[in-house]
Amino acid sequence: MPPSAEAVAHMNARLRLAAVTSRAVRAMWLRVDRDNIHTSWLGLMSDVLAVMAGGQLAAAAGTEPWLQSLLGDDEDQATSDRLIPSSLVGVTGNGLPLADVLMSPMWSALRLVTGGVPVVHAMARGQALLDLLVRTTIADTGRAADSVGMVSRPAITSYVRVVEAGACNRCVILAGNEYGVSSAFARHPRCHCSMEPVTRDHQPTPTSPKTLYNAMSAAQRHKVFGADAVKAIDAGADIAQVVNARRGMTSATVFGRTVQATTEGITRRGLAGQRRKNFDKLPGNRYRTARTPRLMPEEIYRQARGDREHAIRLLRRNGYLT
Repeated sequence: MPPSAEAVAHMNARLRLAAVTSRAVRAMWLRVDRDNIHTSWLGLMSDVLAVMAGGQLAAAAGTEPWLQSLLGDDEDQATSDRLIPSSLVGVTGNGLPLADVLMSPMWSALRLVTGGVPVVHAMARGQALLDLLVRTTIADTGRAADSVGMVSRPAITSYVRVVEAGACNRCVILAGNEYGVSSAFARHPRCHCSMEPVTRDHQPTPTSPKTLYNAMSAAQRHKVFGADAVKAIDAGADIAQVVNARRGMTSATVFGRTVQATTEGITRRGLAGQRRKNFDKLPGNRYRTARTPRLMPEEIYRQARGDREHAIRLLRRNGYLT
């Protein structure tokens, strides 16, 4: 069977959530005092973070109901291994504090204004960057939740990439590819593709890039691939040879040899912090903080090297599973 209706609905629901969250944050950006951009945006930041937290929590909270609806109970899943949606709130897919990242549009606008760009244009550029950050963060949060939820279910052996309607050529090339359950998900900024789990009883048939291409209208093909690429593909060229599928694609939290981690949730009050020892009181911090960093989910999978039980132990230790 092709990607299930549930998987497509799950992906589209997250796409709508990202759009709604982006509109709410954009409305706050439009309230910025253009004569005092820095101070004004700082004053709005607490409201912005509250909206983002709600969007991230909703994105992560949809995972367990979706898996339950799609697959039912997994008899081999430990009752304690349940995703904690709040564990993914407050950080980007790269493990960076969301509060720091959301300052980027403001700094970008200020740099442009300082460089002589009219404030209207500078604010518009900042808004575009803000939209990119918000939509990507919501999508990354949801995919991270899906990944953790799938790893915790022993019946799930792998996942198939589900490509959104109107996806870019990089994503079209990867449509239907199957990956190990703990493999990092390749994405680009504002990518909203998703994944569908594979089990012994639930085996979606991969949708090939050629199938997607054939289903596109002429206008869609030219928009996604470009006129020259369309001519080559129509003449029989392999789509994968025409498009560099990996260009601009990264996994959410794995960059080379850098260990991707976050400082979110590692105080004594945080769930991940409660599972650690060796705390230090850092200058300016209200609570004592664990010395060891909190690994992001995809960094955990990289370190586990295919050992699923070890990955689950690390996910639990880092506060992603109960």
